[in-house]
Amino acid sequence: MSSLGTCLASGARRLGRELAALRRTASAAVRRPGPERDTVVQSCKAAGAAIAAWALTGWWLKAPLALLAPWTALTLVETTVYRSFRSGLQQLAVIMAGAVWASFAMAATGGSTLGAMLIALPAMVLFGTYRRFGAQGLYGATTSLFVIAYGSYSPSAVGHRLLETLTGAVIGIGVNACVLPPVHLRNVREQLARLPRDSAALLRTMAEALRTRWTASDAESWHDQARRLARIPAAVSEARRWTMESSRLNPGTRLRRTGPEPPGPDHDLRWRSVTGHLVTITRALDGLSDEDARLNAPGSAFLTRYAELADQMADFCDEEAHALESGSAPCSPRGEEPRRTAEEAWRLYDRLATDFTEQSGVPVAVSGELLVESSQLLRALTSYDTAVRESEAA
Repeated sequence: MSSLGTCLASGARRLGRELAALRRTASAAVRRPGPERDTVVQSCKAAGAAIAAWALTGWWLKAPLALLAPWTALTLVETTVYRSFRSGLQQLAVIMAGAVWASFAMAATGGSTLGAMLIALPAMVLFGTYRRFGAQGLYGATTSLFVIAYGSYSPSAVGHRLLETLTGAVIGIGVNACVLPPVHLRNVREQLARLPRDSAALLRTMAEALRTRWTASDAESWHDQARRLARIPAAVSEARRWTMESSRLNPGTRLRRTGPEPPGPDHDLRWRSVTGHLVTITRALDGLSDEDARLNAPGSAFLTRYAELADQMADFCDEEAHALESGSAPCSPRGEEPRRTAEEAWRLYDRLATDFTEQSGVPVAVSGELLVESSQLLRALTSYDTAVRESEAA
């Protein structure tokens, strides 16, 4: 029963964190432009394209299988205009093949639904695995199912299927290209700004708790947040690919403001290192969260000093987040204040290292791990500022 209660409590905490993340996402979509709002816009466009396709084919033209038009339109409002065109061609190819092959199967079996499925579906599922069709390959088999279930396989019926599909494709691609066409040039900088902003929030939360009494739930939450941060560099890489792709065949590229150029891929590698060290640090603290493990934890004086260092690292993260959000280059000289922040952080680290040399016993292992990872984290956070000072000295 105790184990069940622990599982339920852990599940409730995870659910609470997921709900909190959903609230933050919804709030971000309302308050400012960004990937969250882009997702809402694309969802509304896809729904609008499907409704428009149904209104044209099902309500006005009374097409016999009008479902194909909104279905096609819905799937072709892609993340970029180029993908909409590419997916449209792929989908037209597989849907035409599915409709023609299903009609042949119906004719060969004299209209037998089961017999036509035995002929059409294995071949179309295999046909859809051809790599050139990508994710659209599945639609060949589903189109065959629609045609066979509808029961009409005359040449005019096949023509209607193709016309309905073409209508949906034109509407879906047209809506995506002409109504707020997606331009992802802004997303790289926004994703990069999330890294220092969320890292600063995590470090400040840890610092505040380490000065008092922190719980197992706190440590688990820190580790979960750090792992979420570690996934952002992959999102940055994806955003960079979208940046290149979103300018292809896109009429909105020159019409919509996209902001300054973001830092290059070297910046991604640096923050991949930062998030990796945060994951290790929070894992070490999470390992100390049990009551039994607290006997091996560093003393309160060490943790209080560590909290001061975490606050200083958070200051540096905040300063870099502000630079990215304002359009500045994070590796450019930004005055004496950020340099003083970095120097103060290193002084705190030196004092923490001095405290470590005075420790003895089992807690030394945990203190050493925190000290080593913090050194690497601080070096990654201050690497741009260090490079600037070295270049100026030369």
